[in-house]
Amino acid sequence: MGNVATQERKTRRVSLRIRVPGAREIVLTGDFSEWSDTGVPMKSGAGDEWVATLSLAPGEYQYRLRVDGMWQNNPEAGRRVPNPFGSENDVLIISW
Repeated sequence: MGNVATQERKTRRVSLRIRVPGAREIVLTGDFSEWSDTGVPMKSGAGDEWVATLSLAPGEYQYRLRVDGMWQNNPEAGRRVPNPFGSENDVLIISW
């Protein structure tokens, strides 16, 4: 029984990378940040690429991006689900 609890607490480092031409600021927010306005600031890199690294336990997490203050979906998200605001949340699946 103790082994199951130990497994549930394990996390995995996951980097989320997106390309958003012309963005000045991108914040990643979702289940993992309790949908905080400050969320997880993404760092800009070469070629309009932005990256954020998270430590998450296995499971499904809903998220969205705030690009220069405006809500936006990750254009490369493999899955989306409807949200109560009439738009969609992206889904990030973490597995071992």
